[in-house]
Amino acid sequence: MADLAGRAVALSGDIPALFDAPLASHHKLIGRWATSRETTAKRYTRDQARQRIERLFDKAVLDILGSVEFADFRVAVLHGNEGYPPAIAVICDSMGQLDLGWIEDSDAPIPWRAAAYKALDDMLGRALPIFGYQDLFDEISMYYWDGATDDETARQWIVEYQGMDPDDIEELTLPSNMESRRPDWMIAANAGASAELPNGLHRKLEELRKAYAALGKLRPERSAWQFDIEIAQEYLPGIEECSTLPPLTLVPVEQFAREVDDVGRHGMEYGFMDIAGFCPLPDSVPIDDWFASLRVGARFLLAAQDLIQLDPANL
Repeated sequence: MADLAGRAVALSGDIPALFDAPLASHHKLIGRWATSRETTAKRYTRDQARQRIERLFDKAVLDILGSVEFADFRVAVLHGNEGYPPAIAVICDSMGQLDLGWIEDSDAPIPWRAAAYKALDDMLGRALPIFGYQDLFDEISMYYWDGATDDETARQWIVEYQGMDPDDIEELTLPSNMESRRPDWMIAANAGASAELPNGLHRKLEELRKAYAALGKLRPERSAWQFDIEIAQEYLPGIEECSTLPPLTLVPVEQFAREVDDVGRHGMEYGFMDIAGFCPLPDSVPIDDWFASLRVGARFLLAAQDLIQLDPANL
């Protein structure tokens, strides 16, 4: 494993450790790509070939993802088994609340902050394993109120099925109480229309939307950012024991610490669903296509990063 600039790129533990042992299928896959990048012909022992393949792959991935700072990624190449081809997984190692910068903690006008937050809430899930407020509310609704979304139905459930004294219910978190704790900048209705936003913010939002659209046009079977849990289970036994909750959230923990802790408890014990993309690569799918899709996703993430790192004083 190579760990460069805080981002790890790994080939799986199935790499043969014996001197000059045969290359595994995932090494052969990456090796064909690596050979196409060599400018001069050179002979390698298998051990040297493994090292050369890994270095070239590491560098190519880090050249693409190295500028993404607001989330840490790890890329793992897995060799297939029982007839499955090698696969490449993009894994997010970040956990907790995403740092929202000026959106959360500046004195910028609420319509600006709400517009930026809404854009991230609407789009980031296409490349990041992340959940937003509505996801949290839905989880809490099932956790506390059997799916109820209004106070009356939630009270009825608590009284009839949990045996709670009606006089004590006001001390509990009800749907309206949870809704009331949202900061103004989290509420989509407060987002300013495009014509009301400063040019600098409008431009960054447009860049994010264009990058989001480009990511959505990728062919799923060749995308570094597509994730199908049923396919991943064939390569990663036990993954179904992980929490279905992503490791990152756009929900401010300061206002929703209890709720985030409650829904995140299973993930803290058994792991979160932290895979951003999982792409099996049969011989019919060139690895260059995977790298091309990785670049498209990186451009989208950088557009989101640029939005978060804006200085509202310069807008």
